Amino acid sequence: MPGPVAARYKLKHAIMELGPSGFPFEQFVAELLNYSGYTTRVGIIVQGHCVKHEIDVIAEKDEHHFMIECKFHNRQGYSSDVKIPLYIQSRFLDVEKQWKKLDGHAEKFHQGWVVTNTRFSEDATQFGRCMGMNLIGWDHPKNGGLKDWVDRSGLHPVTCLTTLTQKEKQQLLDRKIVLCKTIHHNHTVLKSIGIGSPRLEKVMDECSALCETFSEKIIIKNNRNE
Repeated sequence: MPGPVAARYKLKHAIMELGPSGFPFEQFVAELLNYSGYTTRVGIIVQGHCVKHEIDVIAEKDEHHFMIECKFHNRQGYSSDVKIPLYIQSRFLDVEKQWKKLDGHAEKFHQGWVVTNTRFSEDATQFGRCMGMNLIGWDHPKNGGLKDWVDRSGLHPVTCLTTLTQKEKQQLLDRKIVLCKTIHHNHTVLKSIGIGSPRLEKVMDECSALCETFSEKIIIKNNRNE
């Protein structure tokens, strides 16, 4: 299987390689939201009405303001149960009460999100719908899951690259480099972790192939906005 094809094929496994900590996954989620026009902040401590909360990702666009909890798992078959959205909704309500006191925020649409790279239990999704939360799983909701986000954006994590070793991928993640497009636009980051010719060219070729979809979709998106 050719490199770029193999890289796309192993997307689910590649996202699981964003661990062992959840921080690279939080960055990846933020990048996907940035692509959709949101302004994001990662790992922010905010004051709620009652207590302070550490928020994985805060996303804003126009009149929308989202508090996002990212639940990362590095093994398949894991399902987030109802306790997750129950806990996040409680935190969100405390934060929302404080947010609405801010200038210009009283009329904004605030919402709590949970994003995971695996799945939700049936009770979890039912609770999320009932409470007006946005739950994003690997393939939930239909046509709007995490895999669909990646497919539409063309933004692939560096862990997709079959031409890099596990150690090299981790070195990039440690430098907060989570997207193939970052390498595509600046190959010196590869040199910074000790990759030289001729292997550097092979990594860049794979990056270029993966980013072609991204470039094409940017052009289409820009044409639609003209």
